[in-house]
Amino acid sequence: MQSSPPPNVVVIGCGYWGSNHARTLSELGVLYGVADRHDDRTRTLATRHDVKPLKLETVFDDPAIDAVVLALPPQYHADTAVAALEAGKHVLVEKPIALSVADARRVVEASAQNPHLVAMTGHVLRFHPAFEALEAMIARGELGAIRYIHSHRVGLGKFHAENDALWDIAPHDLSLILAITGEKPINVRGVGSAILNRLSDFAHLHLQFPGGIRSHVFTSRLNPYRERKLTVIGTKAMAVFDDVAPWNQKLAIYHHKLWEDESGWQSEMVDPEYVDIADGMPLTRECSHFIECIRTGAPSRTRVADGLAVIEILSEGSVRHD
Repeated sequence: MQSSPPPNVVVIGCGYWGSNHARTLSELGVLYGVADRHDDRTRTLATRHDVKPLKLETVFDDPAIDAVVLALPPQYHADTAVAALEAGKHVLVEKPIALSVADARRVVEASAQNPHLVAMTGHVLRFHPAFEALEAMIARGELGAIRYIHSHRVGLGKFHAENDALWDIAPHDLSLILAITGEKPINVRGVGSAILNRLSDFAHLHLQFPGGIRSHVFTSRLNPYRERKLTVIGTKAMAVFDDVAPWNQKLAIYHHKLWEDESGWQSEMVDPEYVDIADGMPLTRECSHFIECIRTGAPSRTRVADGLAVIEILSEGSVRHD
């Protein structure tokens, strides 16, 4: 597979996460410019990284620009991603890629009509070294058959005007769960609780998969402590990916013993075994993967179709509120 020169990449959206993308792409040597509807944000970020401050309306017509990273308020993601693909630009669009299934499908359809372009979803935790190590262990059968997956992602803030705790936070964990299961759920139940205003600050999702795996996701942006845990229950072992833990404790494996005798099911707990994981920032690894896919034509690990699958779950799970 032939490799091409490094692409010129523009970050569209100069807020918090867009600034992180700009810094990372600058460090990787591919940041060409930045753009935002707020000119002052554009100029500030462009000056910081010594790149071009661009007008949004000029980005897609500039033949020097090969790719864009979209870190916008999510209600603008779908239209901008479609416009970028139709203009011949590779796209990395942050999660969620849209706020409706119909809009997410438009992004996937635009990608299908431009198969030579990389169209990637920003599911950054897929590139976390601890999750990559966990995926490899599951593939090798070290956890046995996977039976249950649950995630807890809770903390205080941030409060967004357009999307609730489910839409804002759950895409992280749903992307991981879908990667582990390799299939879409056949049943989704969701319950959200709105405490501060009309948008849910707490949300639960319960998922059932065709292969028999069950899962639940709990998200909150109104919680007194931070927790970022993904737990995988297998027939041979259990694993916990804890993104709040120190680096050398982010992936723990538990070989708890379970057996059945005449008294019923019994258990014996053991101490966790911590897995050595490679160094590396997930965002750097994600952006490097995006660049490599552009240069070589290799398929992305987080296609926009994966983003659509997450939106479908969120839409189905957002029906019930208490």
